[in-house]
Amino acid sequence: MAIHPMAIVADGAQLHPSVEVGPFTIIDAGAQVGEGTVIGSNVRIHGHTRIGAHNKVFDNAVLGALPQDIGFDPATESFLTIGDHNVLREGVNISRAKVAGASTRLGDRNFFMCNVHLGHDCDFGNNIIIAPGTVVGGHVEVADRAFISGVVAVHQFCRIGPLAMVAGGTKVVKDIPPFAMADGNPATLIGNNVVGLRRNGYDSKQRAAIKHCYKTLFHSGRNTSQALEQLKGEELGPEVALILAFFEQSQRGVTSHR
Repeated sequence: MAIHPMAIVADGAQLHPSVEVGPFTIIDAGAQVGEGTVIGSNVRIHGHTRIGAHNKVFDNAVLGALPQDIGFDPATESFLTIGDHNVLREGVNISRAKVAGASTRLGDRNFFMCNVHLGHDCDFGNNIIIAPGTVVGGHVEVADRAFISGVVAVHQFCRIGPLAMVAGGTKVVKDIPPFAMADGNPATLIGNNVVGLRRNGYDSKQRAAIKHCYKTLFHSGRNTSQALEQLKGEELGPEVALILAFFEQSQRGVTSHR
């Protein structure tokens, strides 16, 4: 274990012997850090934070801080759980959950650039990229391989679907569905994430089915319920089934097409 002599690691913290810790970092009792994780300088890791293996946490990150909610009781036992192979760049700030026994959750192989903030009770999947300066409210769900550009603001309780892409400076106030691109203040959908679909192995038939699905939902002259019923009868494959389920499960409503 390579812990800088000017770091402070509480006796009750659990660090794998291979963990590296930089100077001026503070790790509280109750924190857990897994194999091969490298923690930079001046990082603050609060208790109730569980970090998996082979993560890289850069300088000035704050992990597992109290939820930024004026009604939160600090005595509540809640957690921040981070998976494996994540990169959290300078100034990343992630709050632990507000709900007792629950976790703010970050999966595997995510890349958060500098000064990203993640609020309490968020649930993030795998292979997600977030660019600098983006802020995400509490209880937000982001699915695998989503890409959120810089200086984006995501309202609490929103969902962002798999392989969705959010443009820089966007204000997200409703759900962003799978495979879609969003832009604007407030956000509107501007098309499908064709480049992302191609890079992730979706063939022309799958991409055409997704395009047909969104054309039916937004440009067929039908209301959403009518469009969903039509698409259910067309058996267009698992990608379209995922989109339909996303619409049906939405609580905040789905972002409209420009």
